[in-house]
Amino acid sequence: MKSVTESANVAEREIVVIGAGQAGLSAGYFLTRAGLAPESDLTIVDHAPGPGGAWQFRWPSLTLRTANRVHDLPGLPLRTDRDEVPAAVVVPAYFAEYERRFGLRVRRPVSVRAVRGDGELLRVETDSGTYLTRGLINATGTWERPFVPYYPGIGLFRGRQLHTRDYVRADEFAGKRVVVVGGGISAVQLLDEISRVASTTWVTRREPEFHEQPFSADDGRAAVARVEDRVRHGLPAESVVSVTGLPVTDRVRAARARGVLRRLPMFSRITEDGVVWDRQLPGGPAAGTALEADVILWATGFRSALDHLAPLQLRGPGGGITMTGRLATEVAADPRIHLLGYGPTASTIGANRAGRVAVRELLTHLGQPAPVV
Repeated sequence: MKSVTESANVAEREIVVIGAGQAGLSAGYFLTRAGLAPESDLTIVDHAPGPGGAWQFRWPSLTLRTANRVHDLPGLPLRTDRDEVPAAVVVPAYFAEYERRFGLRVRRPVSVRAVRGDGELLRVETDSGTYLTRGLINATGTWERPFVPYYPGIGLFRGRQLHTRDYVRADEFAGKRVVVVGGGISAVQLLDEISRVASTTWVTRREPEFHEQPFSADDGRAAVARVEDRVRHGLPAESVVSVTGLPVTDRVRAARARGVLRRLPMFSRITEDGVVWDRQLPGGPAAGTALEADVILWATGFRSALDHLAPLQLRGPGGGITMTGRLATEVAADPRIHLLGYGPTASTIGANRAGRVAVRELLTHLGQPAPVV
């Protein structure tokens, strides 16, 4: 490995990993298996105050049973007897043990301000110092970039607006009139919870697609292939979840029976007191219908947290970053950089496999031995 230099708060590393969620820890594991020593050849930085990635911030009612599956990290299985314990408790404890077991020595809380080119190296500028590195694995995920679409009047609303990211528990909405916006799994879960204590209205841009049959491996591969095709062509990444539809669980059936899942098309604008449909859409209220509301909950997903990579000008004319490599983790314009959790690797099971493949491809590009796994 390259020799390490430390001067004027600048350290030189063979590889820097940004983010210590599922993908970042997986990459760290395979990098250490290849012989890179943490804090000598390798540094992993993470923005969060503690282990657990985005899971440490999830609402208390989200358990391993109700969450999308948390896949085992390589080398250390997750205990399967804690399905009813909040994910915000189980997963951080699991990640913390993983970091200890494999000596990954994650530095936190560290915020990456920018990544710039510096000759043959990349310059990773953080709030606790700068790293010069030959290779970069970016595994920042999406939690830091909640997405709220713009609608006319969004700044006029006198009630409360919040994103899924800010949700804690349903009790805080007791007796309120709540508009839930979004057609994903989180929207349905929160709608189910809040509807037990409040008056709810469900609004989505597209008709939600429910899958009565279990989601098969072939379905999963088809969804990943669709997302992968987009990023290989430089188009903005879709999440894998956004193209898989909604599974019909026992809770979904119960919510249907209670009349909770009656969906309306998107409103046209927001007023001080609620929302308005200026024109009638299929399945929607008559043109001019106004609905009073106390709360608008935007369950509208997230975008990839990649602003710190902006100085590298990786985005192309299609609005996305053109990806290549076996699992579409390698940035086509700069093979020194791999993005994990971007596009087809934005799932817990995909993160592990992508970590192994990305490490192998990056080390090969840098002329280093591939990991022995």
